[in-house]
Amino acid sequence: MKKYIVAAIILLNLTSCEWIGNTPSFGDDFITYTIKAGNHDVDNNFNAPFTASSVKFQAVFDSSCVYKSAIPENQNDINKLYGFSDCSSQHQSNSARFGWNWREGALHIYAYTYVNGQRQEKELGTAELNETTTFKIEVRDHTYAFTYHGIETIMPRHCSGGVGIAYKLLPYFGGDEVAPQEIRIKIRNI
Repeated sequence: MKKYIVAAIILLNLTSCEWIGNTPSFGDDFITYTIKAGNHDVDNNFNAPFTASSVKFQAVFDSSCVYKSAIPENQNDINKLYGFSDCSSQHQSNSARFGWNWREGALHIYAYTYVNGQRQEKELGTAELNETTTFKIEVRDHTYAFTYHGIETIMPRHCSGGVGIAYKLLPYFGGDEVAPQEIRIKIRNI
């Protein structure tokens, strides 16, 4: 009898769950972040707290990340992948995250920061579609260490010590333009 009760509870939980926005992908432990056509943000983009001194994650870009901007020069705009705000301030004052764009037939990856309100970026390489790629950002005194394909790149940081009151930064499309089609990116923290 206990088996039937447990099975009924599990079935009720499964059938009553309604996934909205960013959903775990079945068969793995990635979360699929979706930016709908005409939007910048993923659904349910709320400022989840961030308190760690580093973030390490894996991401998978699929063919939905191949796009063409309406205005050709906007193809160089950097979309945001994942990261965090810093120094107890808003992310456009101080933050560190990875960025990406599709140009010249490849998906380019960037270190992307705001340091005391000044945006800074550095290209780190390219990523293959449908392949799992590992990313890491480590907070150090007055610097961030971005690690991509095993290569560490140092970027300046405005403050020292911990991140203070900070929040996670989820995928964002743009620059100036909104997503021209639905964009899907799978991410898992490791």
